[in-house]
Amino acid sequence: MSEAVLDIRGVTKTFGGFKALSDMNLTLYKGEILALIGPNGAGKSTLLNVASGALRPTSGDVVYNGASIAGLAPHRLVHLGIARSFQITSIFPRLTAAENVRVALMARRGLCARFLQPARNLLRDEVQHLLEQVRMAERGDRLAGELAAGDRKRLEFAVALAGNPSVVLLDEPTAGMSAAERALVVDVVRDLNARSAVSLLFTEHDIDMVFALAQRIAVMHQGSKIAEGNPAEVRANPRVQEVYLGEHGHA
Repeated sequence: MSEAVLDIRGVTKTFGGFKALSDMNLTLYKGEILALIGPNGAGKSTLLNVASGALRPTSGDVVYNGASIAGLAPHRLVHLGIARSFQITSIFPRLTAAENVRVALMARRGLCARFLQPARNLLRDEVQHLLEQVRMAERGDRLAGELAAGDRKRLEFAVALAGNPSVVLLDEPTAGMSAAERALVVDVVRDLNARSAVSLLFTEHDIDMVFALAQRIAVMHQGSKIAEGNPAEVRANPRVQEVYLGEHGHA
């Protein structure tokens, strides 16, 4: 296995008397696609919130490239190289797709002081390259607010990639999409991982999508990890079938 890039170490998170995460351990390795699955309320989103800086762990640590990042604000983590799609992607519906990507690039490089200056040609090649990476090149002139759900998600990926992250955290990346849109998003994510070696940790309820995309899967139940392994190992795990896969028709 390659080197660890993001390490959740013994993390517990409580809200009042409720324990959302209990001694959770999870490692994301460089260049891998890791899925996090489990029933509703298992703690998946809480874990992503802790990993992305939105929540501080009650105990335990989050380590990125060997350094503790527990408690650092989300914008600090973005600059370190950890992107979370819904947090760092401020998609402006009245701007075009290309303008959204350009704003993200300008913000990342401290160019927003020039925001009021004509910016149509600023970073044109890089904007186009990012749109091409997510197969949105032909939609650059479309208003973001008029895009279909799958197109908006791919635009969010392009905005996230503007920060040149090494880790991308995705919470339900294909929620609300048609089967065709989900298939395209899976292809785009797989291509991004193969081309840039970005490490991806995602949660997803669409089990078919999980088994099509993930190289490794961790299963959560009631705030704890109950199984981890490659897709075949997880699918065959009796405990996973009992608490999760059975209800999805994959037991």
